[in-house]
Amino acid sequence: MRFVRYRFDDLIGYGVLEDDIVQPLIGDLFGSYTRGQGQIRASDVSLLAPCVPSKILSFTQNFADRAREAGMAAPPFPLLSLKPPSAVTGLFDAIRLPPQSTRVDYGAELAVVIGRRGRWIAVEDVSQYVLGYTCANNIVARDLVELDGSWIRGGGFDTFCPLGPTIQTHLALADTLVQCRVNGQTRQMTSTHDLLFGVPQLIAFASSVMTLEPGDVVLTGTPAGAGPLAAGDVVEVEIEGVGVLRNTVAAEPQARSRG
Repeated sequence: MRFVRYRFDDLIGYGVLEDDIVQPLIGDLFGSYTRGQGQIRASDVSLLAPCVPSKILSFTQNFADRAREAGMAAPPFPLLSLKPPSAVTGLFDAIRLPPQSTRVDYGAELAVVIGRRGRWIAVEDVSQYVLGYTCANNIVARDLVELDGSWIRGGGFDTFCPLGPTIQTHLALADTLVQCRVNGQTRQMTSTHDLLFGVPQLIAFASSVMTLEPGDVVLTGTPAGAGPLAAGDVVEVEIEGVGVLRNTVAAEPQARSRG
């Protein structure tokens, strides 16, 4: 099943996408809901980021090739960072390059959408807490990460976490293809088979630190090949079985001070 979050006229809602039809949901996607009677053509709606997380948990260096590329040994345990919910943007929205940075990188990632509240989740129980999976582009101002020695500022700008286009409830996690293209050229291509820590391990680890809430997003790591973006680029993240997340890139003009 594929869930979408959409705008139709002045209405924002969740629905089920089947072929080219969106069937609206009545109730709470993360609680109790039913399918409505109406149907809307997909071409008549605007797809939004598929969820509104209270937090975004980001795991770094979770592919061996990425760790080698960064000149690091494979970590002995998952490396956890956070992105603010204000970083979320949706399908076709522009990734804005902040004036503070001269090096902003893309990073294709499989994103996990949490379906129910949980803390200290056991590895064998993780599937009970997952609503589904979506595409993510984990945008990072690489120069600021190196300057700060932290991922918070460099990964926390507005628009630095595109998500979408759908939430796929079932996915072959053992071997799902993850790709990134910039202006039509493939820059990243790997499989979830090569994750150092799989989805169950990541969610169990995260929930040992903090309570996971419905709608929260867990980014599972980007493979080797992450690189810089420039204004005017079109970047696509494709995850087998989920879809294609496509965004443009634009410079963000420096804000004027208010006096």
